[in-house]
Amino acid sequence: MPACWIDTHCHLDAPEFDADRAAVRAQARAAGVICCVIPAVARHTWAAARQCAHAFGDAYALGIHPLYTPESQPGDLAALAHALQAHESDARLVAVGEIGLDFFDATLDAAWQTQVLREQLRLAQAQRLPVLLHVRRSVDAVLKQLRQAHFAHGGIAHAFNGSLQQAHALLDLGFKLGFGGAATHERALQLRRLAAQLPADAIVMETDAPDIPPQWLYVPAQARANGQPQGRNSPAELPRIAAEIARLRGLPLEQWMQQSHRNALAALPRLQALMPAVQALETT
Repeated sequence: MPACWIDTHCHLDAPEFDADRAAVRAQARAAGVICCVIPAVARHTWAAARQCAHAFGDAYALGIHPLYTPESQPGDLAALAHALQAHESDARLVAVGEIGLDFFDATLDAAWQTQVLREQLRLAQAQRLPVLLHVRRSVDAVLKQLRQAHFAHGGIAHAFNGSLQQAHALLDLGFKLGFGGAATHERALQLRRLAAQLPADAIVMETDAPDIPPQWLYVPAQARANGQPQGRNSPAELPRIAAEIARLRGLPLEQWMQQSHRNALAALPRLQALMPAVQALETT
């Protein structure tokens, strides 16, 4: 079977790729990454995420990331509603995201974050779209908002790093869990146990490029303090990251590729319609 990796979370529109974006995407395509899902993070990035997806035959999501809530205004939520309606017939718009809560950064206003998340869940519900969730140190709080919203369209808990109990709570609500470079680090014992033990249909693959570098690209804090830059993650790393997940699960890589592909299509149903076009692009 030809390679059919889907990177369910890749910020290909990020400034870190401005100098060589086309080359980065071509390298990923050569590695078998047939589709990247590009989540926008703030109003000023919505157009870039959409344009990037159309330029490279990928998919995108529109939303307001919790780390960008300090610069967001109530009018941005109205603008998001308008954008989702304006592009509702765009086959490449597959989710609302990246949205969620971030309680790692103590400087963020938790109440405003929560309000922004609540409204974006309402918009996603209205558009019948899944969501790409940011859940850094906030899984229980995000679960509470999902339950209160009676959110019914699932999606992906990106960069999941919670407990087994939290994982199953998200799975019970119809979500998949995004695993990427963090799970390749040998010291990430709990995360690697989850990668090995969760049900086969629970996990989708992602890079979060240019962020969350896998172990082979990671530069320790002391080296960074001495001037060595952090290694830039890219979607081309996805097959190697996935190979580590497959190893942890004791599976042949091709079997895991097929399973994670099915999982991504289940989490983001609009991707299914893109697959014939993507596969045609792969053969040209």
